[in-house]
Amino acid sequence: MTAAELPTLRLGGKRLPVVLPSLRDARLHTAATILSVHAIGVTALGFRVSVIHILAAILTAGLIDVVISLRQTGQLVWPASGMLTGSGVALILRLVEARAHDYWQWQGWHLYALVAGASVLTKHVLRWRGSHLFNPSNVGLVAVFLLLGSDVVEPLDFWWAPLGPWMIVAYVVILGGGIAITRRLSLLGMAATFWVVLAVGLGVLAGSGHCMIATWSPDPVCDQRFWWALVTSPEILIFQFFMITDPKTSPRGQMARGVYAAVMAVLATLLIAPQETEFGAKVGLLSSLVVLTPFRELFDKWLPESLSLRIPAPRSSTAFAQGIGIGATLAAVAVGIVVAGVPARRPAAASVTVSEVTVAIDIPSLPQVTVGSDIHTSGLQARAYVVCGGLPEKKKRQTGAPGGASGVHRVAVRGDGPVTAF
Repeated sequence: MTAAELPTLRLGGKRLPVVLPSLRDARLHTAATILSVHAIGVTALGFRVSVIHILAAILTAGLIDVVISLRQTGQLVWPASGMLTGSGVALILRLVEARAHDYWQWQGWHLYALVAGASVLTKHVLRWRGSHLFNPSNVGLVAVFLLLGSDVVEPLDFWWAPLGPWMIVAYVVILGGGIAITRRLSLLGMAATFWVVLAVGLGVLAGSGHCMIATWSPDPVCDQRFWWALVTSPEILIFQFFMITDPKTSPRGQMARGVYAAVMAVLATLLIAPQETEFGAKVGLLSSLVVLTPFRELFDKWLPESLSLRIPAPRSSTAFAQGIGIGATLAAVAVGIVVAGVPARRPAAASVTVSEVTVAIDIPSLPQVTVGSDIHTSGLQARAYVVCGGLPEKKKRQTGAPGGASGVHRVAVRGDGPVTAF
């Protein structure tokens, strides 16, 4: 459609061409998938994000995109890219103090707007050879996590809820939308390569005795449980389908995309390996894309456009040398993963033994102990009831208001540490 054929809008006596979204635009399909995950998560899975937070991120990023496009082209362009950036920020970013099921919570909306706005600005400011240098939402999220830290913000959890009807729906939406969109854009192979290599790398890491402390688990997440939690994590599926496969920040050739995805998976594993907490592991995963994206053009430069493997004769010296080289490389990567994971090797085993202390408890003065709705959502209901039952005097247990409203006491169970009623 030419500029003359576009619909126009009169603003202040001037007619501006209007570029509306196309139903064939893959960005609309991606936005529909992400918004569906938002809806399921906020209403059924206890996502600690409100409608206000989501709107603040999407509208801020979209408005900035509209203004910049208007200045550059003189047209009012539907901000598909900006709105997608804002939606991605709202999906991953969490405020530590935010409450689940508080749909109209205003607290912290300005941070969502700030991160989304800064993220969309990076694609206009941080550019190289006519293209943005980083994935906008990815670099904005990593920046805010590193700047503010885990006391203020955190990424979306690896584990969302016990497998039930709504979790199955969430998996169907993410997998169905992700596969359909990446297949249409010829990026499905790239996403699959990332997942397979990451699964192998995390398997090596888990086999070495790796552990991670997570808020959704009362015990350290170790070994096979650590591996399974990550390879089946909806957050990792979102990362591989909707972040690393952004056409604007991906290599162009099929061979380059496959190698790029494999290298990123190895890098992600190496960045996750030394982390003792889920916060560190999630930031490590997201940081792998920030680190590798600026070098994507090198993959196109050094690798052929399409995949074509020449396998030498089995008895040739070339085949032997290649086999030795591949084996040595894989062994070096495996050793690197194991060594990188030393700081997070079974942290629960390093607990300090203290002398027994006798404490006199005035039972009538103890507060009422109840189980909040966030305990129900996180799947720790049964464990909390066991803890409550072990108190000196049996207390009444009831379900509090969504998000732990005022007057509702909850039991906090954190690893092998003390049980706290508050």
